[in-house]
Amino acid sequence: MHDVTIKNIKLPSPPAIALRILEAVKQDSTSFQEMARIIQVDPALTTKILQVANSSFYGMANKVNSIDKALSLLGLNVTKNIALSFVIAKEMTGSEIGGFNFAYFWRRAVTSAVGAELLASLLHYKNEDLFVSALLQDIGVLVIYLNCPQDYQSVLDEKRVTESSISDIERQIFGVDHQQIGADFLAQWALPQSISTVIRYHHTINCPEEVMEMQRYLHWSTMLATIYDGSNSVENVQSLKDAICPVFKVPAEAIDALVDAVAEKSIEILSFFEIDPGEIKPFSQLLQEANEELQRINLSYEQLVMQAKQARKKAEALAMELQAANARLKDIAFRDGLTGLYNYRYFQELMEREVSRATRYHLPLSLILFDIDYFKRINDLYGHPVGDEVLCRLAQTVQTTMRMSDIAVRYGGEEFAVILPMTELASCKVFGERLRRQIANMEVVSGGKAVSITISLGLASCESGTEKMTKEQMVATADSAMYRAKQDGRNRVMW
Repeated sequence: MHDVTIKNIKLPSPPAIALRILEAVKQDSTSFQEMARIIQVDPALTTKILQVANSSFYGMANKVNSIDKALSLLGLNVTKNIALSFVIAKEMTGSEIGGFNFAYFWRRAVTSAVGAELLASLLHYKNEDLFVSALLQDIGVLVIYLNCPQDYQSVLDEKRVTESSISDIERQIFGVDHQQIGADFLAQWALPQSISTVIRYHHTINCPEEVMEMQRYLHWSTMLATIYDGSNSVENVQSLKDAICPVFKVPAEAIDALVDAVAEKSIEILSFFEIDPGEIKPFSQLLQEANEELQRINLSYEQLVMQAKQARKKAEALAMELQAANARLKDIAFRDGLTGLYNYRYFQELMEREVSRATRYHLPLSLILFDIDYFKRINDLYGHPVGDEVLCRLAQTVQTTMRMSDIAVRYGGEEFAVILPMTELASCKVFGERLRRQIANMEVVSGGKAVSITISLGLASCESGTEKMTKEQMVATADSAMYRAKQDGRNRVMW
């Protein structure tokens, strides 16, 4: 499990205009004119709000040609939510790398928001925070991904090949899920607590009673968005009807019309966000095209089911092979081919993270550098194959001596390192001395002769309450101590 919490994830700071909008809304005395002045500072944002106000989504009778008029017709809170939606979508994006599709994420988010609003209108549910809550319900995914793109790829890989929920996979890998990260992110941006609270629990079965109603609409909005991402569309439409029609006495035809309207309105709103709508079409059109295609190729239902099952089985097998291959490649890149220990490249990355973590949380951290005494003699006397066997046996001894939390590295040649998180100098000395004795007692038999070795160890430690060291300083300190251990006679521990 990775050490990823809201405390050490770097959250984007709210832009100045977002802060001014949120601060103004907190003031009971804020007027429409004052809010209009704040928004009009950003011409691009002003244009987008006017576009939304004049869209068919709101269906205004007269053209809205000023922010003042938009505020008077839409209301302060709705206009604020529209503005913040644009600001957050602009801030929370990135390049299309590492397999994460930002355009797809925001296309689903906007479709969910549009679906939530249209469904609320159909069912006469009033909540001015619904659009922005539906839009940002999965914003925590972006926050985690933008901080840990490689690790989050593991979440996406796992999701493709298992039936587990994305929240369960996130908790397994990171110890936290996107609900919590998203809620804390929005709280830091000072969005209303009602929004951050529902996002904190929008996938949770036993959520607080005050967010249950909103949670239902967010769940339905996700189903509406899923209809247009190409997965289980027919099943989601039917599930939506089963959940809504009997309870709200709504005819099934009304849900069909709603689903079509979601596509039409989403395409319009996506253009204001400057997001490619992709292949979004009204669901009725998709069904018609599918029926025409079925007639054209003249395949039976049973054949289609068989083909779909085979394709899915093949895709799942391929995804699992790719996941395993990626894991193997990642392991190869960071492992020493002879000893199986981590290599110098991994040591540099890990030390950087461990020093940063120790500094941030005021935790102790220790490092040991050691090398084999007179190793060249072994290669000269017994040959390099025996030298390699000595290195492998030493690596095994180090691994059986250290704790699960420690990390052993082949630093280069006959030189090794052990990183000891959460370890003060006193404990590091005890471990170093124990390791020295274990290596001294180790024997490698070659040609009937026992080959013994000793090691010289240098220790460096950074403890809570002392002046913090950089990675380079810790390595230099441990290296200097190891050099002194050799000068003083070898087969000893120095710090």
